[in-house]
Amino acid sequence: MPIHREGWPFIALFACVNLLAFLLAPSLGWLLLPLTIWCIAFFRDPERSTPDGEGLIICPADGKLLPLVDAVPPEELGLGPAPRPRLSVFMNVFNVHVNRNPVTGTIIAKSYRPGKFFDASFDKASIHNERMSLRLRPQGQTSDARDLAVVQIAGLVARRIICDVGQGEGVQRGGRFGIIRFGSRVDVYLPPGCTVLAEPGTMVRAGQTILARFG
Repeated sequence: MPIHREGWPFIALFACVNLLAFLLAPSLGWLLLPLTIWCIAFFRDPERSTPDGEGLIICPADGKLLPLVDAVPPEELGLGPAPRPRLSVFMNVFNVHVNRNPVTGTIIAKSYRPGKFFDASFDKASIHNERMSLRLRPQGQTSDARDLAVVQIAGLVARRIICDVGQGEGVQRGGRFGIIRFGSRVDVYLPPGCTVLAEPGTMVRAGQTILARFG
């Protein structure tokens, strides 16, 4: 299975410690082996088949879809003070953590904000936790009417947000744009008029599950 490049240093460290444990005390080596296997699995980066179709908004993360709420997007993105529908995906430590673009378009704004590390399943994590925010404008749009926000949020265990795209860069729907270590969430703030298609409480997959459709 493909492994994300961010994972190789951790996998090497876990493997070396595990090998040393086997040499010193085989029973300890067997005890640590599940942790090494988990580390490899955490950084897996499987290929995904992204649905075709006009106006689709695709899920950016693997995990559980939390309840739909209306919330104000991060102020640093300049999307205004009006609440928008927010879809949040909570990733536990067993999910794939590679994040993917929900639409094809352009990164209009990118902003990092340090913060706290509350459990990512809590609603307050969207406000208080460390985050990386992206404002995306779908391809072919010249106004901000269909701009949406994607926010990577650190969690209780997560301490590192990786975002590989920059302001002004073009992105493809379903394409990889980052990863969060270890356990976290991703929020999507939809523009007005979208139809939400995914059911809260269900398990969703990055680059594959359809979250919503533009109105």
